[in-house]
Amino acid sequence: MFCSISGTVPEQGVVSTKSGHLYEKTLIEKYVRETGKCPVTGEALSLDDLLPLKVNKTVKPRPTTATSIPGLLSLFHDEWDATMLELHNTRTQLHQTRQELSHALYQHDAATRVIARLIKERDEARNALQNMKQQYAAELAAAQAAGQNADAGAEGGRRAKAGIPEDIIADMTEVNATLSKGRKKRPLPDSLATPEDLAAMALSGSHPLHKTTAGGITGLDVNPQQTSVVVTAGADATLQLFDYLQGRSLASLEGHTKRCTGVAFLTPDVIVSSSADKTARVWRNAGGEWSCASVLRDHSAEVVGVTAHPSRRYFVTGSLDASWAFYDVETVTCLRQLGGEEGPGEPYTCVQFHPDGLILGTGTEAKAIRIWEVKQQKPVAACEGHAGPIRCLAFSENGYHMASASDECVKLWDLRKLANFKTLEPFTDGPCASVAFDHSGQYLAVGGPTVRVFGQKQQWAELRSIGEVAKKAAALRWGPDARSLLVGSGDHNLRVFAVPA
Repeated sequence: MFCSISGTVPEQGVVSTKSGHLYEKTLIEKYVRETGKCPVTGEALSLDDLLPLKVNKTVKPRPTTATSIPGLLSLFHDEWDATMLELHNTRTQLHQTRQELSHALYQHDAATRVIARLIKERDEARNALQNMKQQYAAELAAAQAAGQNADAGAEGGRRAKAGIPEDIIADMTEVNATLSKGRKKRPLPDSLATPEDLAAMALSGSHPLHKTTAGGITGLDVNPQQTSVVVTAGADATLQLFDYLQGRSLASLEGHTKRCTGVAFLTPDVIVSSSADKTARVWRNAGGEWSCASVLRDHSAEVVGVTAHPSRRYFVTGSLDASWAFYDVETVTCLRQLGGEEGPGEPYTCVQFHPDGLILGTGTEAKAIRIWEVKQQKPVAACEGHAGPIRCLAFSENGYHMASASDECVKLWDLRKLANFKTLEPFTDGPCASVAFDHSGQYLAVGGPTVRVFGQKQQWAELRSIGEVAKKAAALRWGPDARSLLVGSGDHNLRVFAVPA
């Protein structure tokens, strides 16, 4: 049974009641709607004259091209050509997309360079404006100073100058060149303590120097010529000079009205100290008798620390009033004080000179470390990453490592890249309180509830943990060749750990 129109077996067959011919339903219905006649006889025909038939489902035969091997090969060849054409179109589109992406990236890179250049120009303009402000402020201060007849000899009457004199800058530059050159040629001494020596280090003495009720030792420094003589700053507002080899007290310096926060030897006969009473004091030894030679009142808040220049001819104090002051030891005058609009406006928590003397590091309450260029007295970099206020800083004698401590951890920085390259695991039983490099720069001591020693050659792995420290180690200093370690703790005792002879 075949359709009279298409000649194929109908899927839905209908038969004409007038002519008896068989049709495919869809074809005949379309033809009747258009002509109203039978396609075979030409007689009038309506849809009502079509009678549906039930026909069996049949399998459609294969197309003629698929009934022979040459036909199949032709089909495969056509499909292959279609696939290759689609692949070519896809590759062409991919290449075009890559070109568009490359162009977009080039535009982004160009825009980034332009933005960087504009930011640099903006920063330079800001710096120029800041320098101009400082210059005008200095000129105004000089004019006001010239119009006032202040008593320059009165205690605390010294004022911060507009800048550090050129001869002092030249002196510091010369010291920097000498120290930097000598550091590069300085070999490690054969007597330097080894990791095995540090592992054998033991307590050789414990000396109570301050009052037991005042909170212990807050600062510590070593005589630059006689390394067995140390000075400690205490929460009892006194300084104690002590010879730990002979086990005897040399002097007790009293004058501060609140706890001392830091201390530094300038020369064997000159000491400077800082205190929470908003002052710093210079102490001199004359004929074996120590006395307060000057009281410095340039800060308006707690003086948090003091650091000596490597030449021992200058020193810097930092304060919670967000300023630091540069002093000349010989005249005991403040040559420069940076604060207010000249600084970042962040209260300082610690100050430390770089071993070469032209860089000053300041820790802040704002969790950042500011690096200052001393010659121009302006910040040149900031190291950020701590989660809390900076408690102390230490520069390595190699000239490019710096350690900073906050309550949560100790971070090591590479000053060449201004990057934090190592974070030492925090104490589990209390906050960090102090850090100190030895003179060779090979070892770092970290003070807290215990004292931990780390080695540079060991990728700053922990070499030793010293637990014989009550409360916390708030001040640390290494002895010669790292063969001894001085620890000032919160229980008012100075402890000396030494390598057995």
